[in-house]
Amino acid sequence: MAADSEGIFTSGTWEEKSDEISFADFKFSVTHHYLVQESTDKEAKDEVLEDVIPQPMQDLLCMNNDFPPRAHCLVRWYGLREFVVIAPAANNDAVLSESKCNLLLSSVSIALGNTGCQVPLFVQIHHKWRRMYVGECQGPGVRTDFEMVHLRKVPNQYTHLSGLLDIFKSKIGCPLTPLPPVNIAIRFTYVLQDWQQYFWPQQPPDIDALVGGEVGGLEFGKLPFGACEDPISELHLATTWPHLTEGIIVDNDVYSDLDPMQAPHWSVRVRKADNPQCLLGDFVTEFFKICRRKESTDEILGRSTFEEEGREIADITHALSKLTEPAPVPIHKLSVSNMVHTAKKKIRKHRGVEESPLNNDVLNTILLFLFPDAASEKPLDGTSSTDNSNPPLESEEYNLYNQFKSAPSDSLTYKLALCLCMINFYHGGLKGVAHLWQEFVLEMRFRWENNFLIPGLASGPPDLRCCLLHQKLQMLNCCIERKKARDEGRKTSPSDNVTNTYSGDAGKSGDQLGPDNLRETDKDKGEVGKSWDSWSDSEEEFFECLSDTEELKGNGQESGKKGGPKEMASLKPEGRLHQHGKLTLLHNGEPLYIPVTQEPAPMTEDLLEEQSEVLAKLGTSAEGAHLRARMQSACLLSDMESFKAANPGCFLEDFVRWYSPRDYIEEEVVDEKGNMVLKGELSARMKIPSNMWVEAWETAKPIPARRQRRLFDDTREAEKVLHYLAVQKPADLARHLLPCVIHAAVLKVKEEESLENISSVKKIIKQIISHSSKVLHFPNPEDKKLEEIIHQITNVEAIIARARSLKAKFGTEKCEQEEEKEDLERFVSCLLEQPEVLVVGAGRGHAGRIIHKLFVNAQRAATMTPAEEELKRMGPPEEKRQNLAADFPPPAGRELILRTAVPRPAPYSRALPQRMYSVLTKEDFRLAGAFSSDTSFF
Repeated sequence: MAADSEGIFTSGTWEEKSDEISFADFKFSVTHHYLVQESTDKEAKDEVLEDVIPQPMQDLLCMNNDFPPRAHCLVRWYGLREFVVIAPAANNDAVLSESKCNLLLSSVSIALGNTGCQVPLFVQIHHKWRRMYVGECQGPGVRTDFEMVHLRKVPNQYTHLSGLLDIFKSKIGCPLTPLPPVNIAIRFTYVLQDWQQYFWPQQPPDIDALVGGEVGGLEFGKLPFGACEDPISELHLATTWPHLTEGIIVDNDVYSDLDPMQAPHWSVRVRKADNPQCLLGDFVTEFFKICRRKESTDEILGRSTFEEEGREIADITHALSKLTEPAPVPIHKLSVSNMVHTAKKKIRKHRGVEESPLNNDVLNTILLFLFPDAASEKPLDGTSSTDNSNPPLESEEYNLYNQFKSAPSDSLTYKLALCLCMINFYHGGLKGVAHLWQEFVLEMRFRWENNFLIPGLASGPPDLRCCLLHQKLQMLNCCIERKKARDEGRKTSPSDNVTNTYSGDAGKSGDQLGPDNLRETDKDKGEVGKSWDSWSDSEEEFFECLSDTEELKGNGQESGKKGGPKEMASLKPEGRLHQHGKLTLLHNGEPLYIPVTQEPAPMTEDLLEEQSEVLAKLGTSAEGAHLRARMQSACLLSDMESFKAANPGCFLEDFVRWYSPRDYIEEEVVDEKGNMVLKGELSARMKIPSNMWVEAWETAKPIPARRQRRLFDDTREAEKVLHYLAVQKPADLARHLLPCVIHAAVLKVKEEESLENISSVKKIIKQIISHSSKVLHFPNPEDKKLEEIIHQITNVEAIIARARSLKAKFGTEKCEQEEEKEDLERFVSCLLEQPEVLVVGAGRGHAGRIIHKLFVNAQRAATMTPAEEELKRMGPPEEKRQNLAADFPPPAGRELILRTAVPRPAPYSRALPQRMYSVLTKEDFRLAGAFSSDTSFF
């Protein structure tokens, strides 16, 4: 009989196949369970000798797979690697009557006989929860019957080994005397529920503590983490005696040799608390719940909070009394420390300060966290100083926002998401969220009106890789930047001008020279350098010139239409940025100047979508196509006008050479004199009659950028953004910011995992990232998918909390010796990932001693034994033996397997395997017997 490799039932994979059959109008499900094995010398096994008993019968005696940690109950009870179960298909159906059981069994027996099938076949009888099976297995001339007893109350004589041996022997009824010795395997399981000295260290954060930027024991912008209760509820210690022989050991109702400390094998499993409450998971879940709320900010906070105080007095009769009242005129002192508006000024009088959902300390702390520039007298330009705790800018962590469509982890949007999350959890829930949002929108308007840049946002046009709310804030910053540059430009008086450095502009009078040149020399300033004073806030523009007629004459407005470069050449050049490398104008050889141009209008993704919809709706008619071209060429026209102003006497070819060099094709040709010269011409697409470029060039007048109509109306765009922000409901806000919150949660989990280094968690985090990037990239992801992501994050948090709990209990940090520490850490990580872990050295190993101590402490706490009692232990060995038993509680489960091979039913029958398994727990007692008999010789 070939013994199996150790523990194949644990390491192998179990599979099952199911089908349904009907038997006398009763539906049954038939399930085939089998262990998938590596194919080892299958061919050799095919030439089986006739008298070899079937594999299942051999398995009854195999001792290597006695107590598999995870397996079907029949595998544990009978040690089988393949079997078929027939059970009632409907959950509430059951085979209860004895006659039906017998009918089924005899049918099974006939089926096995007719088919020559050697796989054991079981029938489930009684109610499902009782897990009662009867069955049989047939081979050539042999048969095994599987029987079962299941009792609530256990008869006293069966609680120990000697009583069970008696049953086993009488059941075999072997005619031989003396009986061959019985092999015994015993396992006692002890449960530790009371982790006496380890109360769970993590307390929920203190909500009232608010000291220097800390709220609820948490810094702003830091997410909470960990479980509020111990995520490990029980420790199960299994002490096993795998190979005993009858007569070696005494275990009866008076005395037992079975001392857990002496057991040769110890294995441990931990029972995890069901869904322990996890802070990070709760935090994100609560925030996600806001997405389902329908109320608007106004409904939550009362009357419309975005109106100014005086507006509700619509009655004209109050107007005069308003004027004549000697009320002081409120003039804002524009120092930046006043920038952050507190709730006091804006919350409506009827709401009273004490009713406001957030108290002022919390609100001010949050606003200072979001707007650090408000604390200093001098506003910081653009971005706020980055926090040291942020990951480096190029790292994978930092760039997660691309994948999640959230916002960079040092941005205002990201911080706002975390603050709203915290307020929702600790400070006033939905009302608090609405209140902070209202304050935030007021702050945005204040910054727009007073030209203060918003901190914590990258400069430049909106980043379409980020969430829409982040894009909107960037858009507002673009508007503030343009307005600020314009207002500063307007303040600059001619006397401040830098002396002119370009020869072409020498003839200009001082007044016209204005801020134009001042800015032209600041090429590096990028956007700021290209937006000026003379762009007023309105669409219509009025210019103050030395003489209007002179201006008109100089502009030569007809010249464009006549196409006379001579008239144009007489114009004064305006709005030059700098000379272009070596290029000269084709017709008069003057150097070609690059003009100061308007920046293209920044766009957020919703505006881009709107624009593409409009363009698509224009259709394919000639008029539609023309309109479309006009819309798309607004920027081109502006650049052409600037170019004409900077380069009097230029032609379309000159412009194309600068703007789109690929559309100007140069080739070497031989002229009349036989010299090689470069001849250039426009590309084919430029020569198409009445194409967009030619049309635009003809309509373009030589007007420098500062006098053109603005491509980007910052006033209108800023108002649009502020309106957009004001009408966001808390639910919309939560939807916008959820990617940022998930992003932050993933970073938090990564950071915590790196302290523990759990390989399985690393894998799960990778899956969460790839799953989230798929879900969050689409607008309006489904709630169910978002819930899945949050659930995965909570799951990882629970695993990390479990690792910490076990490390605390096994004191991995307290180990002096490096080797012991490594062993313990390995042991703890196995406990997390495997169903059952072998304790090296059993009770005498390092982990074993710790487990023993845990049980001793729990027992002492249970019986309230004082420490002095310990001294009495030092008595004679017998007394010590009695005391030792008290180190452990009574076993929660006792399992025994008895095996032997004897001839049945006659003395001259073949010796066949007999096996009985017994399990005794507090609730029930079960015997599962497999008794084989010879069907040829009896």
